Amino acid sequence: MAVMPQRARSQEAKLRRAEDLLDAARALAAERGGVRHVTLAAVTEAAGLHPSAVRRYFDSKEELLLELAERGWHQWRDALIAHLGGAHGLPPARIADAVATTLAAQPLFCDLLTHVPLSLEGEVGIDRARRYKTSSFAAYDAIVDALTGAGTMTTGQVQDLITMALGVTANLWQLAHPTPTLAELYAANPRWGHVALDFEPRLNRLLQAAAAGLAATGVPG
Repeated sequence: MAVMPQRARSQEAKLRRAEDLLDAARALAAERGGVRHVTLAAVTEAAGLHPSAVRRYFDSKEELLLELAERGWHQWRDALIAHLGGAHGLPPARIADAVATTLAAQPLFCDLLTHVPLSLEGEVGIDRARRYKTSSFAAYDAIVDALTGAGTMTTGQVQDLITMALGVTANLWQLAHPTPTLAELYAANPRWGHVALDFEPRLNRLLQAAAAGLAATGVPG
């Protein structure tokens, strides 16, 4: 009888420490200008753990960041569904606005969209990669269903809009959040400052144009 409570406490402590590491990674990404500047050493220090302890919870920085990306999908899904608020019959422009607004409100997720296909999901074990794919696609399906049910766009049109939203967001986010070196160059040479520096307004305009085009061309559902 004395063993079971100890196991429960140990498991609870393990989960809490894993959350501490994730919280530290989120904070460091925000403070340092993106996940590309996050290191495991800094994460463990910020979480108050010994550097060797992180391997008990995450095999690598890539696995830790992939966990944040997986959670980002579900956070975006929940935010989008809440934003739609049970609406019906929304025109393509309103659907695009909902996608852009809720994506832009998830800065860490926007940042991670670049890194997931580039370095994260391919650098973890197959079981972890499978778990990420299963979880992210479940969130994706819920997002497609919510947008299709809320508006006048077909399922195929919504899927294409999301494909564009993810790709454009991954690119524009990085351009809109330059490294200190690039920021210095842009300050000295304003013309070099990419037009994507107005991240959310440009994302919204591009997605509204895409949604209008998809609806006009009659992409099948």
